[in-house]
Amino acid sequence: MGGTVLVVEDDMDLIGIYKEILELHAFDVETAMNGEEGVQKFIEHKPSLVIMDGDMPILDGYQAFKQIKSIDANANVVIVTGFSEFEPKSQEAIKEGLIKVISKPLGVDELLALAKKYTEIKIE
Repeated sequence: MGGTVLVVEDDMDLIGIYKEILELHAFDVETAMNGEEGVQKFIEHKPSLVIMDGDMPILDGYQAFKQIKSIDANANVVIVTGFSEFEPKSQEAIKEGLIKVISKPLGVDELLALAKKYTEIKIE
């Protein structure tokens, strides 16, 4: 069994695709439709990885990322965006602990590689 992945995305079709792919590979998946809901789901489920759209209503991915990091400094968050990873707000978020900014579309292989990498059970 994999770990829990939280997908925060305002496009229902993309949520469905990500969820189906991840569940086929034994990951537990929680979903949220905006950044505010994403922060609440993060608090409730404490996922191993958050995959979040950068541009959403109510609270965008960058604002939600900052709130999640203030709740858990070790949170693993990836932002998927239609903009360049070299945008100033993307670079600022990376300095603040964002794992990665991925330009859309997020491919299946990259989605699974991220999920596997950040949901491994770490034995200390």
